[in-house]
Amino acid sequence: MTLFGRGRTTVGLDIGSGLIKLAVVSHGSGEPVLTKVALTQVVDDAIVEGEVMDPGLVADAIRGLLASAGIKPKSLVAAVGGRDVIVKKISMDRMKESEARDVIRWEAEQHVPFDMDNVELDFQILDPEGDGLQMALLLVAAKRELVDNKMALLTEAGIEPSIIDVDSFALHNAFELNYPDGMQGVVALVNIGHETTHVNILEHGVPVLTRDLPIGTRRFREDLQRERGMTAEDADQMLQAFDTNDALTPFLKSRGEELGVGIERAGAFLQSSSRSSSGLSRVFLSGGGARIPGLSAVLAERLRLPVQIANPIERLRVADGVFDTMNVDEVAPLFMLPVGLALRTAA
Repeated sequence: MTLFGRGRTTVGLDIGSGLIKLAVVSHGSGEPVLTKVALTQVVDDAIVEGEVMDPGLVADAIRGLLASAGIKPKSLVAAVGGRDVIVKKISMDRMKESEARDVIRWEAEQHVPFDMDNVELDFQILDPEGDGLQMALLLVAAKRELVDNKMALLTEAGIEPSIIDVDSFALHNAFELNYPDGMQGVVALVNIGHETTHVNILEHGVPVLTRDLPIGTRRFREDLQRERGMTAEDADQMLQAFDTNDALTPFLKSRGEELGVGIERAGAFLQSSSRSSSGLSRVFLSGGGARIPGLSAVLAERLRLPVQIANPIERLRVADGVFDTMNVDEVAPLFMLPVGLALRTAA
């Protein structure tokens, strides 16, 4: 499994519980250019809490999305994430990368609460030019079953991925390109998906802590259906509107409180476990939940921090016609993860 790699064109495929999204980035002109985006809905409960319950249905949806977009990917990047992936900044004796590869499994045993016989490992040296006795590494460990299941799903869809990445790194890739000023201090990238919210905290541009919160757009939709008697379609329409509706306000406060507490706790944990860490300074939202009207304002009030919606094309060049059939302001937050995946190139 290649987790850190550097093709001319790369397809980033984000298989979510509610939507499957893809982004195509061309790397041939010296700077990346977004050349295509597409998305399709996933049948309800085909994917539950990140686990694919019906691989056939999901594989069909992936094939259909690629076909409708006219894409036959030669270089495709997908991702794994969730509680079966550990990302941790560690220190070890300074050595060459080749030497570190020989001992990384032993080092990982000290930090990873998984059976090491069933884990895929990779790392990146964060200070390769340093001259101290110790060096900082970003260690990533993923349960092999998680990777194998993702590979099996893609194989069933007729795809052979070039890279299996980690979703927090993909979000970081897109963020780093579009918000270079966010590479200083402690910043939270909060990707609000259909069922899960992924919190990725960066310290001076390095992803040092990840947390998954069991809340997403589905919970908001179910609140509206249960308490307001709405259909799923009407609830989704309200959640994707540009203006806040009074019917939504109480759920923004209650669910916003849950999200805010989860983000706060992640920031507090980092601060308590790292002497050099200061507190959170800014929060960036992405994913479908970032579009919920009024949510960013509720979170900003709860956290007492600047909260803004991250735009994956803030600085990324976009080819003509990419968003001709979509409202770019409405869909842009959905594509943070697939754009980050597509920014990767196969070695």
